[in-house]
Parts: sequence; C-alpha cells; structure tokens
Amino acid sequence: MKMIAVGDNVTDCYIDQKIYYPGGNAVNVAVNCKRNGFDEVAYIGVFGNDENATHIKWALDQEQVRYNHSRTICAQSGKPEVSLNEEGDRIFIGGPKNTAQHIVRLLLTPEDLLYIQGFDVCHTSCFSSIEPELAKMQKHCQISFDFSERKDINYLKTVCPHIRFAFFSGSDMTENEVYALMDTCHQLGTEIVGVTQGKQGAVFSHQGVRFHQGIKDTTVVDTMGAGDSFIAGFLTEFVRSEKMTQALDFAAECSAKTCTFYGGFGYPHQM
Repeated sequence: MKMIAVGDNVTDCYIDQKIYYPGGNAVNVAVNCKRNGFDEVAYIGVFGNDENATHIKWALDQEQVRYNHSRTICAQSGKPEVSLNEEGDRIFIGGPKNTAQHIVRLLLTPEDLLYIQGFDVCHTSCFSSIEPELAKMQKHCQISFDFSERKDINYLKTVCPHIRFAFFSGSDMTENEVYALMDTCHQLGTEIVGVTQGKQGAVFSHQGVRFHQGIKDTTVVDTMGAGDSFIAGFLTEFVRSEKMTQALDFAAECSAKTCTFYGGFGYPHQM
C-alpha cells in the first residue's frame, strides 16, 4: 500500500511549554499512515528555510516519509501558537501570517502528477490552498480531503466532485445537519463522507449507508492531531480491507492513542 499527502507543514508552538512540534494536517496524516502500515508514504509541500523547517524534515526522515518532490522557499515556517486547557484540548491562539504556507501556493507540475499516480491514495485539505489543482490530481489518484469546519455550499461544489473521501469536524452539528451535509456531498460526487464529533464519536456515510463510531477510552494529555490520526487510521484500514466498520474502529483506536502524548506525532524541539 502506498499513500501521499500534499499540503501544509507547520510547527505547533506550545506557548506554556516553550516547545514546538512538527505538524500540519498533511504531514500528520502522512506520518500516521506510515506508522499504521502503509508500505510507502510521501509528502509534497512548501517548506520554509528556517530551523523549524529543518526540524520538520528531520522528523519526516525519522518516520521514513519521503519529501523529495517538495519545494523550499525563503520564508518562515508556519508557527501556530497553541495552548492546552485543563482537559487537554488544544486551542490555537494565533501565529505569524507571512509564512511559507501563506505566501506561496503549490502548483503541481506534470512530473509531480506522474509521481502522485504511483500511489493508492492522496490526502490533502482545506489548509493547503490546493483547490485549483484537484481536477488534475483526480485524474491520477483517488483523493482524500479534510474540510475541517468548512461546509459552505460553494466550497463543497468546488471540492466534492473531485474527491473520494471527505472528512469534516462537526462537534456542534445536529444529527439532521450531519445527514444533510453527507447527502449534499454524495450528490456532488463524493463516495465516502465522515463527520467527527469529538466525544460524541463519528458518523460516516458510504454512498448513503450510514455508520456510527464511538470513541475509545484513553488518558487525554493533548488532543492535537487526534482528528488527523483518525483520518490516517481510516485510510489505512479502508485501503487495506475496503470495510467501513473495520476502518472506523481502527481510526478510533488511532485517534485515542494520539491523545496520550504531546504534539501531532511527537518530536519536541525547544523554541
């Protein structure tokens, strides 16, 4: 099994700890897919040229995630500032805006697309400014897309026709709102739609057949990256088995495990 992630890389800066951790949705999903059992995992993104980017690359090397098709520009890495509440929930509180992720959009070359074609699944997200590339990417690989909390209909119309897997965060959504969102995505062409709802678990729909997944008991230290781990767990098991129930159960296990340590996948560095 082979997967590739295209999109964001950042260092999550824990203000109270004065430590940063490598992260970003695309990087987190890539690393966790490798840990979960994908034989080969790669990442394409835009790196800055500061020590934070060097640390992200070092962490990817430790996890055997290739990034040789990525770009490096003269800019600082994304450095979102993070605080944790008493329950271990991560809260983003700011960060610089003139970062590599903000000032440059990734344009995929024919060589990049040919490279992507060699993978079973490609994951990206609303944080990656990749929407103009989706139509081209779709011709070369099935796409997984994390919408986070973006649910406006115009955005759905832009993305859903080009992807197979859609993931949303919706802890504040009612059951009817979840089902309506799923139906809309299916009508626009997306085969599998999932909504994670925090402590309420997750609801998924595979071509209109709905599945409910509860959370796994765990000791919560930090929820950073838990949603990304859920996505990685689901993709790993679904690509392996094509079975929704197994994929969702494994995803919940992966998400629970990530809550037991700091950062999206570890590797702390002093700020």
